[in-house]
Amino acid sequence: MQLAARSENTIKTYKNEFIALLQVLQNKDVSTLTAEELRRYMLHCVNVLHLKPNTLNSRLNALKFYFEQVLHREKFFVDLPRPQRPLILPNILAEKEMGRLFNAIKNKKHKAILFTAYSAGLRVSEVTKLKLTDIDAARMQLFIQSAKGEKDRYVMLSPIVLDVLRNYVKDQKPRPLKYLFEGMVRGEAYSNRTAQKVFNIAKKLAGIQKKITFHGLRHSFATHLLEKGVDVKYIQELLGHFSIKTTQRYLHVAREKLVNIKSPFDEIWLKGDIEW
Repeated sequence: MQLAARSENTIKTYKNEFIALLQVLQNKDVSTLTAEELRRYMLHCVNVLHLKPNTLNSRLNALKFYFEQVLHREKFFVDLPRPQRPLILPNILAEKEMGRLFNAIKNKKHKAILFTAYSAGLRVSEVTKLKLTDIDAARMQLFIQSAKGEKDRYVMLSPIVLDVLRNYVKDQKPRPLKYLFEGMVRGEAYSNRTAQKVFNIAKKLAGIQKKITFHGLRHSFATHLLEKGVDVKYIQELLGHFSIKTTQRYLHVAREKLVNIKSPFDEIWLKGDIEW
């Protein structure tokens, strides 16, 4: 998987899913399994373990990689159907709720993390891995390197958030060396878990009862842009959701048009609903 340049998260997920099979097999050699035995195992995952479709797909991907890429058993899973993923609508925060969330925390670093995530629709790992050199103030863009699917992309940089980040970096003592948001050890990135904890604390302090995670900032960003009439093609590119097949379904999007889209963060700020 390392040779295939799979991400750390994918490798970790595949390991865990493969270990689950080994625990069921105990002393049986995994390489002796037949396609029919794997079919029965997946039925066990459905009927006994009651795994959800997303987990079933992850487990199937892990097993498929092992048997076809490691053991070179071609078309070993050709007759095994994939579970259909349910269409689950994400919970999002209204603009007023976003203001309450941001104002609930006073720590400037924590505010800057949440501001950055929402203003550009970033995943938690994309925020924590942002480097100082990823901020392109001249083009008003953030460079997101090796995101999900090992894809690089550029996203909008809100001029208000740029001022916030400059203020934040200036006030940090000691100043960040490499990563925009450093963890406890100088020169190392802020952890995803701690960023998620920051969001959960802010949500609790703001009195927000919705079941929503840090990733909800990204969902809210996309939904708010849609509500303001931004074309879905632009939003999909900003979010980095394009696969090769997906890009063929949409018209080419000029980069300068993406840069000129205003972040929904700016409108909430200008209404006076956010404090810094």
